Amino acid sequence: MALSDAGSVDTFEGADREIKSVRIGLISDTHIPRDIRILPPHVGEAFKDVDLILHAGDIYLPSVLDELENIAPVLAARGNGDWEFPRDHRLKENQVFDVAGLSVGLTHGINHTPSPEYYGKMMEREFGKRVDVVVFGDTHVATVERNNGTLLVNPGSPALPGNRFELGTVGLLEIEGSRARARIVQLSEFSLPFDKKLVYYPGASL
Repeated sequence: MALSDAGSVDTFEGADREIKSVRIGLISDTHIPRDIRILPPHVGEAFKDVDLILHAGDIYLPSVLDELENIAPVLAARGNGDWEFPRDHRLKENQVFDVAGLSVGLTHGINHTPSPEYYGKMMEREFGKRVDVVVFGDTHVATVERNNGTLLVNPGSPALPGNRFELGTVGLLEIEGSRARARIVQLSEFSLPFDKKLVYYPGASL
């Protein structure tokens, strides 16, 4: 796999252009170090077989992307809390790229509405075109749904789901044969210890 920088648009493609299947880890709203100290180790377990990781914003520190990049290449979208994030080739306001025959757009926040017209305009505004998959964050609420042929995925937050101080969620996106499917992964599925005192600051509502 390779990532190539092309200004505001990134391309993710296999060295073999006949690539048929890609597995992508989705994460958002890690809020390190504002609200939590570290990523729960469960994230690494969830992503251990992925080809690429997408972070949908509210990262705060480049070291979060560094840690994820130890697992797989990383692309990220700027969240509303990332305005002081230093210049980083992995981070853009929005990302749009093609993989295994489909186009994927990554952004931080979108309005959640049933209107197909809204999503069409949103994609043109954020990505410059309609895409097959939109990955977003911001709400800390995990979501997978389709709207007018577009797959919409919010992976939630790994340690602040619904803004609660507890073990949360990430997402997995699989693209195979020009078809995309996504699922939300409850990190509590993994039989690893969850040390709240290690992950959260003293005084957090646990």
